Amino acid sequence: MVAEIALLRLVAQRIAGPGLPSATEVVRWLTALQAQDHAGALTSVALRTESGTRDGVEAALTAGEIVKSWPMRGTLHLVPAEDLPWLLSLLTPRVTAGAASRRAQLGLDTAIFERARELAVDALTGGRQLRRDDLLAVWREGGLGTDGQRGYHMLWHLAQTGTLCFGPVRDGEQLIVLIDEWIPQPRQLERDEALGELALRYFRSHGPATVKDFARWTSLRMADVRTGLAIAAPGLARVVVDGVDHYLDPATPDLLAAVREQVTGVFLLPGFDEYILGYGDRSAVLAAEYADRIVPGGNGVFRPTVVSRGQVVGTWKHAGRGAKRTLDALPFDGFSDEITQALPQVYAALP
Repeated sequence: MVAEIALLRLVAQRIAGPGLPSATEVVRWLTALQAQDHAGALTSVALRTESGTRDGVEAALTAGEIVKSWPMRGTLHLVPAEDLPWLLSLLTPRVTAGAASRRAQLGLDTAIFERARELAVDALTGGRQLRRDDLLAVWREGGLGTDGQRGYHMLWHLAQTGTLCFGPVRDGEQLIVLIDEWIPQPRQLERDEALGELALRYFRSHGPATVKDFARWTSLRMADVRTGLAIAAPGLARVVVDGVDHYLDPATPDLLAAVREQVTGVFLLPGFDEYILGYGDRSAVLAAEYADRIVPGGNGVFRPTVVSRGQVVGTWKHAGRGAKRTLDALPFDGFSDEITQALPQVYAALP
């Protein structure tokens, strides 16, 4: 059954099987995709779409349908624009509270953050958009130091507290905008409603997954996790594996049955993809003895992965540039002939 969990996750996440019609629908389905590696995040979304192109992802960003911010775990994610405000309200207070000592180290306090907010709002009001470096320049001109990590932390804080986010793309860089202007119709959810929706969307798009997986993904307190699951449970199926409850979309097993031949094939995933990052326990897809191969030294930087029959069997990277770019794949324990033969075609189709 453990091997089946991996295959079910591939189709639940829309890595295998029919892609979703647009980048926006992919992000809405997954709710949040880790995105500190911008290029990798574009690929993660694109490979889950029908078109399989990165252009559609950038278009959705520029249209204001999806945005990038720090809604969970203090880490950059792509999220549906309309969901960002309630996600911030639900998930960021513990993170910002936990950063108090770092703020003290950087000499940042409430007065400085409010001055930074005032300057940012003045510079961006009226639909204006700024590159990150330009916003830092606004702060410096307004008398705020941005040296070291101060500028980054001010941006991080103002994003987490609902003022700023990353929106449209220009010349390959996401521009900073005001949330209140860029997201004119935010969804408003009461706390329990938000917990229930987040749990339902997580287990439908990531399941089979456990309560601990959901807790790790969100960094919610266990009491909140249990509340969310209780609300979401009527819309979920449950399977027990090794005595542990796993929750999933009731439609996922039928979807797997319809695409089983494809799902047992070979996939190339970017680093930080939700297939790896979406779970606290990755043992269903990654053997413990190989865990350090995708995060060398536990440095937090996840390498792109080669997946076969649902299992992570190696890492990969681009070799060369432009038209001469090729695949450099490194197996954990040797690639089978089937994988070796499939890799060039899979790489050629990679967004």
